[in-house]
Amino acid sequence: MAGDGLCDGLLPAAEGTGPLLQRDYWAIIDRCGCSPAEVTELVASRFAEFAPRELVVFEPEAEREGPLEPGDELRVRIRGAGSFRVRIIHRDRQSLTLATLPGHPEAGRITFGAYRNERGDVIFHIRSRARSGSRVKYLGFRTGGEAMQTNTWTDFVNAVALTVGEGIIGFLHAESTVMEEEHESADDVQGPTFLARGDET
Repeated sequence: MAGDGLCDGLLPAAEGTGPLLQRDYWAIIDRCGCSPAEVTELVASRFAEFAPRELVVFEPEAEREGPLEPGDELRVRIRGAGSFRVRIIHRDRQSLTLATLPGHPEAGRITFGAYRNERGDVIFHIRSRARSGSRVKYLGFRTGGEAMQTNTWTDFVNAVALTVGEGIIGFLHAESTVMEEEHESADDVQGPTFLARGDET
């Protein structure tokens, strides 16, 4: 769970502009050679490698050995938008959650997780819950940022699937949902956006 101080100074979704959107990107990995926990460990260890560098570059704020852990911060350079920061606020065996810091185009958090379906296939799933960081950024997002974000995270899912398996089974799912007020009020803004469970199969 997020510890003391991890969520200090963040840019939470409540301080953003526009609707609170939940965006899901996920796929079943074909012939995955890793358990869900191993997939998550790989993502935490090689996070920057899975993002499409022509769209976004992630760089650690402080050099150190080992996978990303809560409290670590990354500098994010987004094509055409500038440089921003995010912080890891939560990690468990099967998921990793990043939250935005002031100045970021979005206000909220995003979780990267792996789990199994009923057949035992490994699924890699990214879910963000965020608003635009400001009214100006909201307008900019609607005119081009949304497509770039979708491309970034679908490419990320594909890269993970090709690293730990033979790509994806079927097609990659990309869905966007407006969160209702009652769902937003029940959301744990210091935790992951979804619970990745099912590593025992």
